[in-house]
Amino acid sequence: MPGPIKLLRADPAATAILTDVDGAIAPIVDDPAAAAVPAPVRDTLAGLAAAYRLVGCVSGRRVEQAMRMVGLSQLAYAGNHGFEIREPGADETGFAPELAGLEDEAASLLRTVDPEFLRAADLRTEDKGPIQALHWRGAIDPEMAEQAARDIAVRAEAAGLHTHWGRMVLELRPQVELSKGTAVTALVRGAGVRAAFYGGDDATDLDAFRALRALREAGELDTVVCVGISSAEGPQAIVDEADLVVDGPSGYAAVLADLLPAGT
Repeated sequence: MPGPIKLLRADPAATAILTDVDGAIAPIVDDPAAAAVPAPVRDTLAGLAAAYRLVGCVSGRRVEQAMRMVGLSQLAYAGNHGFEIREPGADETGFAPELAGLEDEAASLLRTVDPEFLRAADLRTEDKGPIQALHWRGAIDPEMAEQAARDIAVRAEAAGLHTHWGRMVLELRPQVELSKGTAVTALVRGAGVRAAFYGGDDATDLDAFRALRALREAGELDTVVCVGISSAEGPQAIVDEADLVVDGPSGYAAVLADLLPAGT
């Protein structure tokens, strides 16, 4: 067991365990709608939730989608990269107040794109409320699809939207300072913990790494452990900035299991 994991296990009542979903606890698949959290990982998360002060999932998906994938209501969920938050056991999901009046900006821009252009480029759209996503995983010509996405990104930025690139996905977002970093900051502060763990595989997860380290530098956290989940498609920065690097979701599942207190 790596040393940092031992530190977290020593005081679970003062520790938050936070994780990305796709590419972390759920393996990446060609059809995002078919992605799922394996039952053994779900059982591990349930065990962690029973032992630690806070366990939460931080996802680019909407909260409801992430909850269906994970299947555990006792966890906290941050969806849409921090645009949505649901507390453990809550009945409703709330939007970040910074979104007021901006909820339809990205969808309005995407409605100006010719549907035939999207079909010809093999780009799939995903309606995530205030965020609109374009996917090309599984496209017949990925390079052509990415170039089409870049053309749309130019239009979106000219209209005042923020563009965010991930693994074969482009997201169009309102210009507000919300990210996985703001999400983990809110969750950690709300839980009143002194230690935090986060695992992720993509560029958006770097915001969470950096936010937790900023909290440590400010004296709000004593211990931070950032786990990078390496993959052929993931950014090199995930490896460079992680405290601990594992190989894919299977390696990450083993780390989560190591977090379980003895006898769990």
